[in-house]
Amino acid sequence: MLTVIRKFHRLIGITLMLPLAGWVVTGFVFFIKPGYAGAYEFLTPKTYPLPTSISISPLPGWREFRCFRTILGDHLIAKTDKGWLHLNLQTMLPREKPSEEEFRRLLMDAFSANPQRYGQISRISGDSAWTDTGVEVTLDWNRVSLQQRGKDTDRIDMLYRIHYLQWAGVGIIDKVLGFLGLVLVATLTVLGARLAFKRKLET
Repeated sequence: MLTVIRKFHRLIGITLMLPLAGWVVTGFVFFIKPGYAGAYEFLTPKTYPLPTSISISPLPGWREFRCFRTILGDHLIAKTDKGWLHLNLQTMLPREKPSEEEFRRLLMDAFSANPQRYGQISRISGDSAWTDTGVEVTLDWNRVSLQQRGKDTDRIDMLYRIHYLQWAGVGIIDKVLGFLGLVLVATLTVLGARLAFKRKLET
């Protein structure tokens, strides 16, 4: 019986060599977090002081609202049961999306907080822009919020996929791989403990 347990323990150990190596390497990276600050930097539009004379009466259905000023002027953002609305402060009507030139101005103003990472805009398409430093920035106009990701973000996300056995890129398969990995690790631990206690009793 002990011989069978040893063989089974050895077989599982060999099977888990690659995942265990991945867990060690990625776990070390997650511990020291190199490059995380830039990869997951929270990029926001630069804001400016509002006039003290602004007065806003919330409309029915608003759950909350914010008013602020960027290089494109004043913005009124209201949250409703259906989501966020970006309104014109004077007319209270939905504010039109910015032109490409306005989008460029908004981004370059935001990039001034970290020009080394973002550099210059090389291309704009719809709500997304790409910079000459390899960063993609996406605008959510309804919330006037920005989301950035670069090659470093992609690399770290890849390490997370390796760590959590998301190797196939298919949801159901990755879940099976993750569950199987946990089962094998638990089995390896149980068999190892059993072998250790068996040896202790024999001695």
